[in-house]
Amino acid sequence: MSQVDVAGSIPAVEAAGGRVVTVAVNHFEFHRPVFVGDVVSFFAEVKRVGRTSITVEVQVFAQRYPTRRECVKVTEATLTYVAVDAEGRSRPVQGEA
Repeated sequence: MSQVDVAGSIPAVEAAGGRVVTVAVNHFEFHRPVFVGDVVSFFAEVKRVGRTSITVEVQVFAQRYPTRRECVKVTEATLTYVAVDAEGRSRPVQGEA
């Protein structure tokens, strides 16, 4: 679950133009297990930008060991981040008023 948060924070930081903190896990769904030896890929996309917040959707896929031919969605989540200043206070997203 922490890796989903890290994956989601990358586009959130880019959208915010600086630091963000996770304020909500809006949706988290496990579709299938991840097994030892699987190659796991995370895909994150900004879905909404508010005045101080960024909502990101993360999808996780696993290429199954040993052949890597089967690729299945194992998890999907939606998280909300808030842009913060150096003191940890919320601030407007860069480019926002």
